[in-house]
Amino acid sequence: MNGTIELTILMPCLNEAETLARCIEKAKTGLARAGVPGEILIADNGSTDGSQAIAEKLGARLVAVAAKGYGNALRGGIEAARGEWIVMGDADDSYDFAEVDRFVKRFQAGDELVMGCRLPSGGGRIMPGAMPWKNRWIGNPVLTTIGRVFFKCPAHDFHSGLRGFTRTAYYKMELQTTGMEFASEMAIKGTLKGLKISEVPITLHKDGRSRPPHLKPWRDGWRHLRFMLLYSPRWLFLIPGALLLLAGTALASVLSFGNLKLGGVVLDVGALAVACMTVIVGFQLVAFAFFTKVFAIAEKLLPEDPKLNGWFKTMTLEKGLMVGLLVLLAGLILLGHAVWIWQQTGFGQLTPTENLRRLIPAVTLVVLGIQNIFSSFFLSVLGLKTVSRKPPGL
Repeated sequence: MNGTIELTILMPCLNEAETLARCIEKAKTGLARAGVPGEILIADNGSTDGSQAIAEKLGARLVAVAAKGYGNALRGGIEAARGEWIVMGDADDSYDFAEVDRFVKRFQAGDELVMGCRLPSGGGRIMPGAMPWKNRWIGNPVLTTIGRVFFKCPAHDFHSGLRGFTRTAYYKMELQTTGMEFASEMAIKGTLKGLKISEVPITLHKDGRSRPPHLKPWRDGWRHLRFMLLYSPRWLFLIPGALLLLAGTALASVLSFGNLKLGGVVLDVGALAVACMTVIVGFQLVAFAFFTKVFAIAEKLLPEDPKLNGWFKTMTLEKGLMVGLLVLLAGLILLGHAVWIWQQTGFGQLTPTENLRRLIPAVTLVVLGIQNIFSSFFLSVLGLKTVSRKPPGL
């Protein structure tokens, strides 16, 4: 049996008795159109409305998934699937499983991850009432644009619920999430892992349930945005941090020697303090980018990065400590110079502006040096390779 099934149509299910039968019938039509041996698999996540009986009556295979969550339901279904190709979609009748032949054609062409596109930008259609205006005009376009920019994902509909993938691709992606972020992680990991990704146009219909949908547009939109940001240390930390670091350094370098006139505006020592604060914040964000990247790779949330590995070989802990010590020494020298000038006056009253112009850059360098030293240690700890060892005799 395992050797004859090529396609699994997988539907996660949680109390979908109103629509499940229609979805299964459409899936049967889709299998007939595709012309390949297949199965319809329902991953039930604890339904209490009789969905299980409907699935079995209509000849679908049922697998119970105890762990709650959209991602868990899909994960349990994928593990139980017998097909080499798996097409997943919601069981609320918003997706037409009769269209799975489009996915099969892409699999037969060698694609590994096939995304269904509901949006007109990718050839899809959204029927009246099928998608709230917030999702249609704000959520999906914004999140898709972020996905295309941050991760170079080719999909025009980053969060489509109807998509397919090969069994081999699923294990390549090493998906970790258990909730609704599962679908976002799939698109991100598929791109980062270099899978062959394509897109097919689909039609989104108004779901057939009488009860409100599980999704909440603003809450769930934020969850997806937050997840995408956490998966992209470059855009969340590195790029903003680098910009702040460069801008702050440039402005502080000028203001350390005197005022800066820009038209009718004069930037004085107060602006110098702000510039130095910007330098410190920028440095910390850049450090966070490296911390997050190393941690995410260690936890298999992100794939190995050859550039980062090369950077680690070049910038060792010892080199990081040396840079930190040099910056710290420079700050202490400037601080000592400021104290020496104060000593020349008999430790009396100093001109506040000139004194601060000496002290602010000095203490900034001291802080940066200390940050660099301990950031180097922390980064080395995160980068340690752990090896699991079996106890003797096992």
